[in-house]
Amino acid sequence: MSYVSNVVKGTCPNCNKTKVFASNGNPLLFKMPKMKMKCDNCGYSFHRETGFYFGAMYMSYALTVAEMVAVFVLGLLFGWSFMTMFILVVITILLLSTFNYKISRLMWLNLFYDKDEQE
Repeated sequence: MSYVSNVVKGTCPNCNKTKVFASNGNPLLFKMPKMKMKCDNCGYSFHRETGFYFGAMYMSYALTVAEMVAVFVLGLLFGWSFMTMFILVVITILLLSTFNYKISRLMWLNLFYDKDEQE
């Protein structure tokens, strides 16, 4: 399977059957998604080593900046005030926080997946 389809589906990069996250989380209730330790099907460890997902934090930051820039550009196109744009940026960041967390970890996990390592 391709990198993009693995990230979008959120499944194990090794067998593509088990979901990586046990729960989705909820930004309105301040609940973060819970990640499984291992794949239920093939036993692939999602927690590679201590600090493995530190790089995913930078990917999440890049996603957040892109979302803020998109809201800001829309605000400029529609002639919104800066206070309106600021409020919309804050709302966007809060609502997409769990999405950014999940997608950045999935991107990082799939980016460093090596099929040869499992054999």
